[in-house]
Amino acid sequence: MRTWIIGIIVVVMLGWAFYEAFDTNDQTGGAESNSQESSNGSESANEFELEESEAPVSEKGDWIQTGEKAPDFTLTTLAGDEVTLSEYEGEKVLINFWATWCPPCRAEMPDMQDFYEEHDANILAVNLTETEGGLNSVEAFVDEFDLTFPIVLDKKVEAANDFGVQPIPTSFFIDRKGIVQSISVGPMTYDYMVEEWESLN
Repeated sequence: MRTWIIGIIVVVMLGWAFYEAFDTNDQTGGAESNSQESSNGSESANEFELEESEAPVSEKGDWIQTGEKAPDFTLTTLAGDEVTLSEYEGEKVLINFWATWCPPCRAEMPDMQDFYEEHDANILAVNLTETEGGLNSVEAFVDEFDLTFPIVLDKKVEAANDFGVQPIPTSFFIDRKGIVQSISVGPMTYDYMVEEWESLN
């Protein structure tokens, strides 16, 4: 039994090491991707877990493009407050789609918290709640990383589907007119967030 447990730990560690070694997006801080697949209906955690390089290529129009109006949504935060995206029109917004079971999401969260604190940015971190084991895992994640920006619950993954999100994390930088100016697939660095934020009108 002990050998079996050690074997699992070794496999997990090797998997994470492989991810760190070959995740070139982590070095660039994320880049706009046109390799997202359209999401129709509820998606499973495994489907959202695809790496960027494994994401199926879709035809133009299956996902939100830069230069397009961001789809509106009304969702509830972890704190119980209702949030509507269109209410932020006139302000810049960073929308980040994520889940607790996603290692790249975990990797970018400390930088996102620093960015939020130092730039007073509007961040809506949209959790794919339907793919979670329960709200307890989301609350534990928030506590672990001391996150203070709004955590928005996409309980039926409807907002993620409207944006055509796959894989995660995927982030959208929205300008003051509600237009998507850039899309990042994969974990973002602090410097990348600052650069994209400052480029928004």
